[in-house]
Amino acid sequence: MKLSKERIEKTVDYICDGIKDVIVNFGKRDPGSDGERKAQEHFAEELRKYSDHVTIEDFKVNPHSFMGWIPITVTLILIAYVISFFIPFLALILVVIGAIPMISQFVLYKQLLDPLFPEKVSCNVMAVKKPKGEVKRRIVFNGHTDATWEWTYNYKYGFLGFTLMFLTSIIGVVYFVAYIITTIIIQGAGVISINGTPLIMGLVCLVFVPFWIGMYWFSNTKEVVDGANDNLTACLMSMAVLKTLKEENIEFENTEVCALLTGSEEAGLRGAKAFAKAHKDDFNDCETIFIPMETLREIEHLTIYTKDLNGLVKADKDVAALIKKAAQNIGIDIPYGTVTVGSTDAAALCQGGLKACCLAALDHNLKDYYHTRRDSYDNLDKECLGVVYDIVMETLDLYDKEGLSGVAEK
Repeated sequence: MKLSKERIEKTVDYICDGIKDVIVNFGKRDPGSDGERKAQEHFAEELRKYSDHVTIEDFKVNPHSFMGWIPITVTLILIAYVISFFIPFLALILVVIGAIPMISQFVLYKQLLDPLFPEKVSCNVMAVKKPKGEVKRRIVFNGHTDATWEWTYNYKYGFLGFTLMFLTSIIGVVYFVAYIITTIIIQGAGVISINGTPLIMGLVCLVFVPFWIGMYWFSNTKEVVDGANDNLTACLMSMAVLKTLKEENIEFENTEVCALLTGSEEAGLRGAKAFAKAHKDDFNDCETIFIPMETLREIEHLTIYTKDLNGLVKADKDVAALIKKAAQNIGIDIPYGTVTVGSTDAAALCQGGLKACCLAALDHNLKDYYHTRRDSYDNLDKECLGVVYDIVMETLDLYDKEGLSGVAEK
C-alpha cells in the first residue's frame, strides 16, 4: 500500500499525540487499575469513529501474582541456606519447592499463584471494521494498554546492573544446589554438622546472599511507569490502521480489519489469555490472523518473533512470512528472532489456538527506559514509528490481496 510522506507524518503525529494524551490525562495504568480502565474506555470511544463495532470485555486478574514468585522463592532459598549447614536434605527440598513458583510463573507464564493475591477486574477492547462483502479473511492488530511496575535495577544501574543482579542470583542458586548435593554425598542427608569441603562451599555461598536479598526489590510496586513505548506505541499503531482506512476511504471487499487492545499483559499476558479462552471458537468462520506489536522504539532492532515465551512457543510461520514479505516490499529485510526472556501477547494467542506472530522493535540489551519511568511520551522515536506504520499498512494490503496462501506457498 503506497503511503504518502504526508500520510505517514500525520499518522506518526497522531500516535505520539495519542500516547501523550493517555499518559497526561488517565493516570497510572498498572494491570487492573482505574487508569488502565479509563485508558481502555478512551480508546474504545476513539475506535468507534473508525470502526463498525467496538466491545469492552472484562476479565478477572490477580495483578501481583505474576512476579509474586520472587519473594516466595527468595525467602525459601534464604531459609534453605541457613538449614543447609545442619539438614542438607531439607534444604534441598526447600529449594525445589521454591523453584516451582518461579518455573510456573516466570518460565511458563502459568497462573499457579493467583489465589494468593488480591483479585481485580481488567478489560480488553476489540474494534471491528467490516468489509463491503462477505468476510473471507480477518486480520487483527494488537497492542497492550497496561504498563508495568518499575524495574529497580534497570532504572538505577542500567542493563549491566540489572543483568548482574539477576544472573548472579540465578548462578548463585545453581551453585547452592551443587553445594547441597555435594554435602549430601560426602556427609549424608540427615542431621549433621558440616565440615571440610562442604563447609567451604557453604561459606562461599555468602557471596550470593546479598544478590538474593536484593531480588526483593526487583520491582518497585510503588512506581508504575508511563509505558509510552511499552506498549502504547502498539496500541496507537493498531488504532492508526483503522483511522487510515476511514480517512482514506479504503473499503476492502472481503477482509475484516480489527484492533485488539489487551489489558494486563504485564501481569503475565492475562488479557490475551482471557481473550483467547473466550473466543477460541469464534474465528473458525474464515482465515484469521493476529499481529501483536511490542515496544516500537529501536528501528535497528526490528524483529519478527518466530519463537516466543522464553523460546518455548512457536509463532505461526505463515504470519511471520507475511510480515517479512510485506517489509521486503517496501525495501526492509526484518530478521526472525526469539523472545529468549519474557513473552508477548502472541504467545498467549498461539497457545489458545490462534494464528499469531509478534513484530517488535526492542533492543534486548535493555535500554534505560525499558520498564522504568523514562519510558514516557518525550522518549519516542518518530522514525521507527513511521517505518513500522509503513510495514503494517503494507502487511494489511498484502494480506487482503493474497491471504496467507500467498506467502505460505513460497
